[in-house]
Amino acid sequence: MKMNKRNTPKYWFSKWLVPAMTAGSLVLSGSLMAADDDTINIGFISPRTGPLASFGKTDGFVLEQARKALADGMTIHGKHYKVNILDRDSQSDPARAGQLAKELINQGVDLMLAISTPEVINPVADASEAAGVPTLSTVMPWEAWYYGRGAKPGQPSPFKWTYHFGFGAGEFYKTYMSQWALLETNKKVGVMYPNDADGNAIRGALVPRFKEAGYTVIDPGAYETGTTDFSSQIAQFKAEKVEIINSFPIPPDFAAFWRQAAQQGLNRQVKIIQIAKTGLFPADIEVLGSLGPKIASAAYWHKSFPYTSTLTGQNGTQLADLWEKESGEQWTQQLGATLSLLDAATEALKRAKSPTSRSDIRDAIATLNVTTIGGKVDFTSGPVPNVSPGPIIGAQWVKGTGKHKLDYVITENVTDPNVPVTHKLLPYNR
Repeated sequence: MKMNKRNTPKYWFSKWLVPAMTAGSLVLSGSLMAADDDTINIGFISPRTGPLASFGKTDGFVLEQARKALADGMTIHGKHYKVNILDRDSQSDPARAGQLAKELINQGVDLMLAISTPEVINPVADASEAAGVPTLSTVMPWEAWYYGRGAKPGQPSPFKWTYHFGFGAGEFYKTYMSQWALLETNKKVGVMYPNDADGNAIRGALVPRFKEAGYTVIDPGAYETGTTDFSSQIAQFKAEKVEIINSFPIPPDFAAFWRQAAQQGLNRQVKIIQIAKTGLFPADIEVLGSLGPKIASAAYWHKSFPYTSTLTGQNGTQLADLWEKESGEQWTQQLGATLSLLDAATEALKRAKSPTSRSDIRDAIATLNVTTIGGKVDFTSGPVPNVSPGPIIGAQWVKGTGKHKLDYVITENVTDPNVPVTHKLLPYNR
C-alpha cells in the first residue's frame, strides 16, 4: 500500500508525541518540532556531563551559533527547509549514548551527529548503522571507530550509513616524531595506555612504529580506567630512565598518575610528557597547579587554524574571542571541532538530492569534499572507506603571558603546514 503523509511515522510523531517532548528538544524557531517534508531534523549527541564533560563544555555555545545561522532555514535545490537540531547529553555513559541515539532515530531524525570519544561515538554509530540513519562523527582516533566497531583490515567496509572524520594513529605518529625530535632525549618512551577502545587501538597502531623509528618502548601493560595507584608503572619508568611519556587517559586518571609521579620524582627525569584525550583543555592542566606548565599535547583544532566556518562564517579567532566574551572563560579546541562537525553536516545536506531522505544524505556524505573551520573533510580518498583523516598538531601548555593562567601554543605542524608554528618546545624537567 502506498503511504501518504498521514501514514508516516514522522506525521504521527509530530501529531501526537511532540507535545510530550522536553525543553531540551525545542527547535530553532522556538516552537516544537514539526516533522514533515519541509523540515530537516538533526540529532546531536555529546558528553555534556560526567567524566568526559570537558569535551562537551562548549557544545551549547557552538550549537547556539549554529542555530542562529540556521534560524531562517536552508534553501536546497530551490526548496526551503526549516532545520531542527535536537541535542542530547550522553552523560559520558556509552549505554546512555546508544539509548539516546535510538530515541532520536525513533523520533525521526534525518541525520545523526556524534562527537568526542569512543564512549559517545561508537554506541551512537552502532545504533544508527542498525537503523539505517546517516551519521557523521569526529574527535576520536578513526582506528578506534573503524576497527573498534568490527571492520577488518583489507576487507570491505561493513558500514553503509556511518562516517567519521579526523585524526588517526598515522597523524599521531607523524606529530609525535616531529615533536619529539625537537628535543634531545635518550629515546626511551614510557607508554600509559588504558584498557579501552582508544588505548587498545593506539597501542596496536603506535607502539610498533615507535620501535621502528628507533625508540625503546617501556609498556607496563593496559591499566583499567579509574585506577588510583600508579606506583608500579612509575617505578618501572624510573628504573628504565624513560625521558618521554605518552598517555591516552581520561582526565581524572592522568591527574592521579602525574601527581604520584611528582611525589616519587619521575617528573624530574621526564623531558617530554605527551598526553592525549586529556590535557586538551585549560581546566585539565590548571587542576595540576605547578605540575601543569610544559605538558605537551596535540591539537585537533586551534584558534590559529587558517580556516573559516562554512556555516557561520566565523574564523577561529572570532569564534574563540566570542566564547571568551560571552562565557568569561578561556577558549578550547573543542569549539572548532564541534563547529567543523556542523559545517560538514550542513554541507552534506546542501549536496543531497533530498535533505530529508536518509539514503540521499548518506550518498552526499560519501562523496563529501569540503573545507570546514577545522580543515578539509574528504570522504573520497580516505585511508579506509567511511573515513576522512584530519590533522593533529603538536602543542604545549606554557605559563600565560596575558589574561590566562596558561597559553596553548603550537610547536610543530607536520600534519597541516598551513597552521603556523609559534613556539619552541620546552623540556618539562627544566
